[in-house]
Formats: sequence, structure tokens, C-alpha cells
Amino acid sequence: MDTMTLWHLTGWEFAALAFAALLVGFSKTAVSGANTVSLAIFAAVLPARASTGILLPVLIAGDVLAVLTYRRHAHWPTLWRLFPAVGVGVAVGTLFLVWADDAIVRTSIGVILLLMAGVTVWRRRRADASDPAGDDGTASRAGRVKARSYGVLGGFTTMVANAGGPVMSMYLLSAGFRKLGFLGTSAFFFLIVNVSKVPFSAGLGLIDGRSLLLDAALVVFVVPGAFLGKWAVTRINQRLFERLVIAATIVGGLQLLLT
Repeated sequence: MDTMTLWHLTGWEFAALAFAALLVGFSKTAVSGANTVSLAIFAAVLPARASTGILLPVLIAGDVLAVLTYRRHAHWPTLWRLFPAVGVGVAVGTLFLVWADDAIVRTSIGVILLLMAGVTVWRRRRADASDPAGDDGTASRAGRVKARSYGVLGGFTTMVANAGGPVMSMYLLSAGFRKLGFLGTSAFFFLIVNVSKVPFSAGLGLIDGRSLLLDAALVVFVVPGAFLGKWAVTRINQRLFERLVIAATIVGGLQLLLT
């Protein structure tokens, strides 16, 4: 298996991974999508494919902390709408990983993230300029199509590169979620999805006992990041919050394309 252990890392490499783990905690409780920076750091320090399996338990630790923090704010009807499409995306992503190399994975995810950011900015500007009144049936059909499209993309990107956060961030922003509802809904979404990915990642050889030892050393850095995020989110207004999420998505997409 193309993986690494704690003992293979230099001090600077471990420090970079520790910072990335701290950023995971911050992103889960403050600015969702910012952990695409963590994804890029893991992929730079570790073998790209192996990095996805090592990052997954770190993300799950962040998800648990986010659920404990924002569990009262989740919107379950949105989650139930998304899960079937996400399952399809995870299955497609698993098949994609069987044959795709690292360069194809990074390029594909980077392009998707930038497209999602562009579409979200365009849709929000159009919504601001248009009359909010409309036909409920049409809106409902459009909402279902959007949920399925983002769900499949979210499942695919989270499986192949742990990069589903920005895609789902774009969906929740486009659906008009406010800050706490956004964080609570995404917390439960990613806890459930990431836990469900563990058997697939283990089956692909991306998680084993050696990778879990490295995870155990990194998870401790997720906790201070989560507390920092909880402190920061109360000091960020809604408009700034949305801009930070979109900016983090664009940065993550560019990093994947340029690395």
C-alpha cells in the first residue's frame, strides 16, 4: 500500500500536517470549505492517494465536534433530500478511484469546485436582482434537481478527494441557509457521509493500522481548531461568512489545479 507512517515524517512535515488538522477543526465549526487547504497540505506532504485515507479520520473527528456544537440547528428535510444522490456520487467516486491517477483526480475536483463557486455567485446575484415570488411547483422541481445534482457531485468529490465540503457549501448557500443552520446541517451531513466512506477507503487500501497511528497523533490538533472556530463564528456576520466560504472554495479549487 502506498502510505506513510508517523515515523517517516520529518519535524516540518508533521508540523504542516498538525496545522492542517487544526484548520480542519476550525473549518468544521466556522468556515466550511476552508479544509480544502488541509486537503492540499496532506496531498503535498503525503502520497496523494494515501493522503485521502489518512485525512478521513481527522475529518470525522472534526465532524463529531461540529455536531456536538451545532446539533440543534440541523435541517433534516434537506439532509434526507440529499442522501440518496450522495450515495450515487460515493459509488461513482469509488469506481473512479479504481482507475484514476492523482493528476486526474486533482484536476477533476479543482474544476468542479471552481465551477460550483462561479454558479453560486451567479445564482445569488440573479436572485438579488429578481422578484422572489414565483410558481411553487416550478421552484419545487428546480429544488429537487438542484439537490440531486449537488448531492451526486458532493458524494463524488468527498469520495475521491475528501473535497465535498465546498460543493455542499455552495448548495447550502444557494438554498439560503443562515449561518447556524448552515453549520448544523453540514455537520450532520459530513459526519454521516464520512463515516459511511470508511469501508470504501479501507477496501481501496487507503486506511490501515499504520495510517490510523498517524491519525491518532493528528486528531489532538483538531480540538483547539474547533474551539477557535466556535469563538470566531460568533464574530463573523452573515455576508462576511458567505464571502469567506466562497473564497475558501475558490482557493481550494485553484490549489488542486496548480499542485
